[in-house]
Amino acid sequence: MNKRILCIDDEESIRLTFASFLEDEGYKVDTAASADEALEKLEAEHFDLIFLDILLGRHSGINVLRVIRKRKLQAPVIMVTGAPEVDTAADAVRLGAFDYISKPVRQETLLRLAKLALTHQELVVQKNRYQAHLEAIFRSIRDGLLTVDSDMRLVEINAAAKQMLGIAGESIGENFELLDGTDGQCARLVRQTLETGQPGEIYRCECPLSRGGIQVLTLNTAPLQTPTGRHDGVVLLLRDETRMVKLERDLQDRNQPGNMIGQCEEMQHLYRMIHSLASIDTTVLITGESGTGKELVAEALHNMGDRRKRPLVKFNCAALPESLLESELFGHVKGAFTGAVKDKIGRFQKADGGTIFLDEIGDISPATQVRLLRVLQDKIIEKVGDSTPIKVDVRIVTATNKDLLEKVSAGEFREDLYFRLNVMNLKLPPLRQRGSDLDLLVRHFIQQFNIRFGKQIRGVTDDVMALFKSYPWPGNVRQLEHALEHAFVLCQDSLITTAHLSSDLTSHGVTAPQGTAAGFRDDRQAILDALEKAGGNKTRAAQLLGMSRRTIYRKLEEYGI
Repeated sequence: MNKRILCIDDEESIRLTFASFLEDEGYKVDTAASADEALEKLEAEHFDLIFLDILLGRHSGINVLRVIRKRKLQAPVIMVTGAPEVDTAADAVRLGAFDYISKPVRQETLLRLAKLALTHQELVVQKNRYQAHLEAIFRSIRDGLLTVDSDMRLVEINAAAKQMLGIAGESIGENFELLDGTDGQCARLVRQTLETGQPGEIYRCECPLSRGGIQVLTLNTAPLQTPTGRHDGVVLLLRDETRMVKLERDLQDRNQPGNMIGQCEEMQHLYRMIHSLASIDTTVLITGESGTGKELVAEALHNMGDRRKRPLVKFNCAALPESLLESELFGHVKGAFTGAVKDKIGRFQKADGGTIFLDEIGDISPATQVRLLRVLQDKIIEKVGDSTPIKVDVRIVTATNKDLLEKVSAGEFREDLYFRLNVMNLKLPPLRQRGSDLDLLVRHFIQQFNIRFGKQIRGVTDDVMALFKSYPWPGNVRQLEHALEHAFVLCQDSLITTAHLSSDLTSHGVTAPQGTAAGFRDDRQAILDALEKAGGNKTRAAQLLGMSRRTIYRKLEEYGI
């Protein structure tokens, strides 16, 4: 395709000479004798190169150049002058002229400049096309994408990255560390890649949203290199996985019965058993330490089974004295005992058609054990003070934190009742055996307490989680919940630290096993190291070790420090 050139000069001889030289080289040439004529042609036609005389009669070629640049025409402009002056040439170049040529014009010079300008123009067009394509790619990518230079200044950023990082308005050229809306996680990863020259990744980090809430992002960085291999910046890719994480958690929640939280193998086995037993009308004994969630298992068995539309009646057998226990369970008639001023329906009748959950079953008296055995065998109850049998249709689920076999051996629990209750045994693991579930449970309770207390706490510090994982949790999940509630009341920041925990937890610390020389040395050395880091400040050293001041003072005396 022949390049089109426009020659603008008020001297006809110059126009004819330029046209002759250029057309001999295969270019298509138009001419204009005045500024007005030139601007009309530029309005109507496209040109690849313009030769422009600086003096056009009463008009200035510099003014025409200004109009060309104002219209954002891409054709390079070569100024033509009969009396070149440094100021005039400088003005022309400053306004965007490609070059200038002096009269009289030699053919060789004219053709060399024309070829050079057109080659330059083709490179500019290719660069603009490449830039446009790159910008289109930036805009079309759903993931966040940005680049920074070696000084951490933002070079390019797409709309998705702006939204994820909470960046509003024009931000190109600004310090990325000041723009990062992910609590500095993106900026730290970018800085790391700049310093090491190695790609980096943070998988599914939780970042706060400026409008509230949490988004889950996976961050990937890669160094940008010059042809010589020098690191010239970093590209950062942000993938929003909030929806995927939510779907995974929703799927997990659907597999997890009720409000139970846990992914460890013991809990997965428990879930499978609950799913299997939910609609089977058999007696279930739930065993486990206090605070492991036995009541949640009973609720799940009822809510997932065929009796879910009927009542679930819960009763703690250790909550009442024996004199009132039978009345609560089976009911009584008026006058059955002092204070029985009217008939009363017991818990078994209230649960008719549904489920009765008897917690702390190991604490019932021998007399109540006998009556309960008859219910299990015949599904018949008798109210206190009445011998009339009443048929009840209930599923019985019981729970205990005691070893019933030991109580049977000690003669404190009927063996036949034990075997009736223990048709299916669901055993809940203690929290200290569910280390992999601690993160899930902490996240769950933080979400609950954020709603309850109207806060936006993001999580716990690493030393708090380390303390949690070393603590034996005698009160299990219930104790963990109460520990986090205590911390929520005290915490006014975005992260829970050891300073927000109760002394029961912090006095435990993370120390070596006691009773051995190695344990003694390790524990003593840990305290010495903490004191050195804290500059001798005992309170600060106690915080570093995750223990109370009282504990560290006791250990200082014990170890002779």
